[in-house]
Amino acid sequence: MDKTKLDFLTAKARKVRDDAIEIIGHFGVGHIGGAMSVMDALTVIYYDKANIDPANPKKQDRDRVIMSKGHAGPAMYAVLADLGYYPKEWTTTLNQNGTNLPSHCDMNKTPGIDMTAGSLGQGLSAAVGMALAAKMDGNPATIYCFIGDGEAQEGQIWEATMLAGNRGLDNLIVLLDNNKLQLDGRTDDINSLAPAVDKWKAFGFFTQEVDGHDIEAISDAIDNAKAQKGKASMIVLNTIKGYGASFTEGLANCHSMSIPEELWRKETGRYE
Repeated sequence: MDKTKLDFLTAKARKVRDDAIEIIGHFGVGHIGGAMSVMDALTVIYYDKANIDPANPKKQDRDRVIMSKGHAGPAMYAVLADLGYYPKEWTTTLNQNGTNLPSHCDMNKTPGIDMTAGSLGQGLSAAVGMALAAKMDGNPATIYCFIGDGEAQEGQIWEATMLAGNRGLDNLIVLLDNNKLQLDGRTDDINSLAPAVDKWKAFGFFTQEVDGHDIEAISDAIDNAKAQKGKASMIVLNTIKGYGASFTEGLANCHSMSIPEELWRKETGRYE
């Protein structure tokens, strides 16, 4: 990756992180930990890899991005607003009555959201269905799906993984946000996923493991995945929950937390 692109993506990741912090801050409480940990990968996909058109969010050959770990909705909202999918004024309405930005992603409310999220585990099944449909229709779309490491304890994740591996869905790229923390504590203490790479490899996936905050490594991993033929891909993103927000980074209790106005304004440097 050339320096110009790397500098652009690095700066963009910082901006949308601050945007997501502000989005949650306006409501006063929200899922900040998992939103921060996926932001670098989201930035690479939306600003460098994905075939999308904010002016035509339903175009048939677009790439799909599924946030199965739906509590990372604010990360999606920050990126989609920055890209112009909807008015930025919406970003002050997270979770409020009549909002188009609910806590978890809703495809019926938010332009640019390709799949509604709620109960963990369901998003990957939807992504596999989309990948199968694209193959049947001759649609060149790539389907990206983010899942959480805590979410991967759900049995539905493994049913979808088994089907994707058996069908050789090389238009499916799954990204595991391996931030090692879930709602109730450390993932390893609750129900360890390790070794994640070996598990998905056993299901017939092309697997890679990268630093989930290294823009260049993420970009290379996506390129490698797209070059594979006959295999679905898993990219294990080794991340830090709350990464990039000084008041949350690596904290066990940052899954959802209150964010007073003075705190988010200090963090982002955005003062009225």
